[in-house]
Amino acid sequence: MKTRKILVLFFVMLIVAALSPGSAIHAQAVSAAGGGGAGVPAAGESKPYDPLADAGADIAAALKRAKAENKHVLLQAGGNWCGWCMEFNRFVHATGQIDSLIEKCFVVYHLNYSKENTNNAIFARYGYPQRFGFPVFVILDAEGARIHTQNSEYLEQGRSYNKQRVYEFLIQWTPQALNPALYK
Repeated sequence: MKTRKILVLFFVMLIVAALSPGSAIHAQAVSAAGGGGAGVPAAGESKPYDPLADAGADIAAALKRAKAENKHVLLQAGGNWCGWCMEFNRFVHATGQIDSLIEKCFVVYHLNYSKENTNNAIFARYGYPQRFGFPVFVILDAEGARIHTQNSEYLEQGRSYNKQRVYEFLIQWTPQALNPALYK
């Protein structure tokens, strides 16, 4: 049992090292993303949530892409009205290590919740994550199964987000971290 835990820790550290700035994987992810990436708005964009979107169809497309690219889907639920939601977008875009990790391992979809469209059926499908407030993060595997819901409050620090906490949350839910071969 102790050997298994050491091996798991070793592989998680290997993944973290591979995705750290300066590594070849990190450089490829930044290059592939064109320096930005991961469904996060570019510097001039300010409204990542679309109240008129067909969330069901958009999530189906995200799942199809995730399956093709061996990624998970990261649903960031919230709205353009939500200051913390907008801060998370700014934070991700401004934090290269987080942005690169998301680009490499996740397909991002901004699931709208607003007075114009509460997407009740979608939120019900994923276990009512809005109970945690906004933003809330839902991780889906490439088959569409919800594998984790994250209350963003635990990732906050001051008026923004804690880089280490966000990174650790994301790294624990990558497809690589959930590879059964790591735990044999």
